[in-house]
Amino acid sequence: MVVVMKPEASQAEIDHVIKRAASMGAQTQPITGESHTVIALVGDLTQVQRATFDAMAGVQKTVRIQDPYKLASRTTNPEGTVIDVNGIRFGGEQVVVMAGPCSVESREQIIQTAVAVKEAGASVLRGGAFKPRTSPYSFQGLGEEGLKYLAEAREVTGLPVISEVMTVETIDLVAEYVDILQIGARNMQNYALLQAVGKTRRPVMLKRGLSGEINELLMCAEYILSNGNMQVMLCERGIRTYETATRNTFDLNAVPVLQRSSQIPFVADPAHGSGDWELVPPMSLAAV
Repeated sequence: MVVVMKPEASQAEIDHVIKRAASMGAQTQPITGESHTVIALVGDLTQVQRATFDAMAGVQKTVRIQDPYKLASRTTNPEGTVIDVNGIRFGGEQVVVMAGPCSVESREQIIQTAVAVKEAGASVLRGGAFKPRTSPYSFQGLGEEGLKYLAEAREVTGLPVISEVMTVETIDLVAEYVDILQIGARNMQNYALLQAVGKTRRPVMLKRGLSGEINELLMCAEYILSNGNMQVMLCERGIRTYETATRNTFDLNAVPVLQRSSQIPFVADPAHGSGDWELVPPMSLAAV
């Protein structure tokens, strides 16, 4: 259930609703939108009565959420969440472009690439310091050295940085250097990792797994949200199908479906989605 506050509701009225919900055994998560605050009630709601909140000062209405994903649901925040990362707004009117190499291989490589992608119009620099590879014999990334290069590239260009975190043990290390934590496709259902990044309060981009259904992706996002981190983005990066013309199948259906179903900002990754650099421009336009 969500309690929608009036646009003019005071902080005291919001706090009163939160305390009343807690006294009924509910967990609460306030979500501040562009025009008003919404308070999501999750957990055991057996003692919660909608009429109690409808009669409280500052409350506009209460709404039951039918979706299994409560905090991720569009019903929770019809306006949609906007995440601000150093002035770059995800979920707003502007189209944000993130670009950079799959893996950080050297200081020169990442700094030169950062300068190039900024000149090309990108707003965020991506690069992997820890790389999950299909083969254990492939390059696994530079680790902390790569993170330091990413941080230096940010200083040179002013671009916020996103990089993947693969384990619970490395969350603090990665968060020390980057602005956005990325959960890769292989870790979409790593629930311990999802819960841990949910406690960081650092923006998180959650990638859809190769065989993950949209509802499964949203339930995985719920793990992060339910641990208190509302700064979550969802990423479509291609799924595995019978088609062999491209490395993956970029699921364009996911774009309107997720925008209709969820209040979470959406990111499209046409590079991994197709595996073909020539397809990146047309698939980017299609996603937008």
